[in-house]
Amino acid sequence: MSIIYILIPLAIIIVSLAIGIFFWAVKSNQFEDLERHGYSILFDDDLKSPAASKDKTSDKTPEVNQGVEEKKQQSIASNDQP
Repeated sequence: MSIIYILIPLAIIIVSLAIGIFFWAVKSNQFEDLERHGYSILFDDDLKSPAASKDKTSDKTPEVNQGVEEKKQQSIASNDQP
């Protein structure tokens, strides 16, 4: 029965700590945008910067770069046709 004298104050401290952390999170806008981070994991790899793709193609030989340019022009031409 003497353990209850330790457990009740300990429980009050833990609950007050949890409530304090919750109010800190609300005050610092941690719950402002809940959906963006969930979607960012799905689309993170799809976004590539144009500078990164130019650096990758510039390392290749001119013949390979010419083939890449021809494929780009073909895809643009096929997209322009109705």
